[in-house]
Amino acid sequence: MDEVEVHYHHFGGVSPLNELNREIIANVQAELKAQGLDLPVYFGNRNWHPLAADTAVEMEKAGVRRALVFATSAWAGYSGCRQYDEDIDAMRQHLKNQGLNDIEFTKLRQFYDHPLYIEAMTEAVQEAFADLPANVCDNARLIFTAHSIPMSADHTSGIDADGALYSRQVQESAALVAQQLGITEFDVVWQSRSGPEHVPWLEPDIVDHVADIHSSGYPAAVVCPIGFISDHIEVVWDLDSELAEEAEQLGMYIERTRTAGPTPHFASMVVELVKELIDAAPPRRLGTAPLKGCSVNGAPCDTRCCTPPQRLRRPHSATA
Repeated sequence: MDEVEVHYHHFGGVSPLNELNREIIANVQAELKAQGLDLPVYFGNRNWHPLAADTAVEMEKAGVRRALVFATSAWAGYSGCRQYDEDIDAMRQHLKNQGLNDIEFTKLRQFYDHPLYIEAMTEAVQEAFADLPANVCDNARLIFTAHSIPMSADHTSGIDADGALYSRQVQESAALVAQQLGITEFDVVWQSRSGPEHVPWLEPDIVDHVADIHSSGYPAAVVCPIGFISDHIEVVWDLDSELAEEAEQLGMYIERTRTAGPTPHFASMVVELVKELIDAAPPRRLGTAPLKGCSVNGAPCDTRCCTPPQRLRRPHSATA
């Protein structure tokens, strides 16, 4: 936690996430209005103001009794999916504790392979390649990156034969973008790992990987943070600071693509997900990996997947 805190000090001690989320909200509100949907939009966070519990109280007092929840994560897994379900449970419990009316919350589905998300990221990669110097563009490597998680958590992000669903979804999303671009060779790597060094996490790390491909003769790379919706702290620190410094030392060109959150494609996708649920329409998607851990066409969340981290740990012999 102390190491992560230092990252925020480089940016005035303030996370950019609230401002970025408010930008997405403004775009979604405009898209709802453009499509003739009269729906209010509320904003609630898990760990900082405005807190989701306070937002639930605001909604109840405004007369809201049914609500759709858009989680700003495209992925399966505990922190990417199930923890949002736990947040919803906590919101409902908070309303109960306050003696207020219940609200029926329905979380919108994952969108890692939604055509509009893939289109937004495809355009971002195209722009980044165009920004590379002409003399290195043809020899640049395309690299996709997402947040690393413990391997044990990845193996419980699906159930049965669909284990390791998180990494599978990331791989598939990257492949869909590359396919749209006609690129057959690309890499999927990871970033932002934390925790004890002896716990295995998804690898390779983005900075290590860029050093490796440079030693193999690549003069440049386009880095696409496909696992992140916005340019929040883990993007601007890990990629725009640590990776940029490594690339400068190597004498390597790096173009980091923009993220999807601020784009018109993203706002249109959110509204389409709303209409999909209201109209009970089949999911519009490009991939084949399961959409689990959320409500899809009325199907309940499967309680066997996305095991919380504390359930993955074996008790220490001294405290068992």
